[in-house]
Amino acid sequence: MTSFLYRSETLLIRGLLAVIRALPAAAASNLGGGVARTIGPALPVSKIADRNLQLSMPELGSVARRRIVRDCWDNLGRTVGEFPHIGRLKHNTASGAGWSVEGAEHLEAAKASGRPVIFFSGHIGNWELMPPVVARYGMPFASFYRAASNPGVDGLIHSLRQEAMGQDVPMFPKGAKGARSALKHLSKGGHLGVLGDQKMNDGIEARLFGRPAMTASAAAVFALRHDALIVTGHVRRDGPARLVLVVDPPFSPEKTDDRAKDVLALTQLFNDRLESWIREIPGSWLWLHRRWDKSLYRNMATPC
Repeated sequence: MTSFLYRSETLLIRGLLAVIRALPAAAASNLGGGVARTIGPALPVSKIADRNLQLSMPELGSVARRRIVRDCWDNLGRTVGEFPHIGRLKHNTASGAGWSVEGAEHLEAAKASGRPVIFFSGHIGNWELMPPVVARYGMPFASFYRAASNPGVDGLIHSLRQEAMGQDVPMFPKGAKGARSALKHLSKGGHLGVLGDQKMNDGIEARLFGRPAMTASAAAVFALRHDALIVTGHVRRDGPARLVLVVDPPFSPEKTDDRAKDVLALTQLFNDRLESWIREIPGSWLWLHRRWDKSLYRNMATPC
């Protein structure tokens, strides 16, 4: 029965992707955004988003929180609609669908350094844009992923990402085995991408929006161990399928004689950058997961 359900789900998603791919990129973005912002706010998971906003931005009223939750769903739907088109979007279009880079000189500087690079970002805007754009600047990077439970769907996602990159790059499963493979990849001069904004129960405690938040330390640990150059950045959405990769200046991790202190300091720096990006456009972040301690999510009320 499970096998039958998996095959049926894979066929359904394959068909939906074919429909989305047949549409112009902007139309696919509008379709995905429209469906998601219509249905999403009524789903139970939106209670988590509303609670996250109460915890992180208590100054917001209920109307502002509802608007941000709706924007979050809109962005998620657009990201899904744009996914099959990412690899075909044109560079520096005058208007309409396309992508551009703010801070391209920072990518060029990272490339010229000849060092392994860790690219750090979060689920902001269309986060699927960063890997193919960075690859076009000569630095294809490996990344971590959590495989979908359905192998067929997982294969579809993997193939779309490889298609957008234009080449085959490693993807490491989350966990100890994937971490070892990632370290080996860096030791050989490879590059690594990390989306570090989700809760990691076995991570370290840093702060996000002033609250303790269990945070993955892998990006900091890897950067310090291999003296990797660090480039942080995020994707800003300027319109339907009109995306901008905003890149910050590269920097080297600071080292002292206290490795644990260095890891925490760098992890906190990553969280601070995430927070600044989120505060800039709150509705562009994926608010739908429990980011802080589970005790803070008990007895959640329906968003008013």
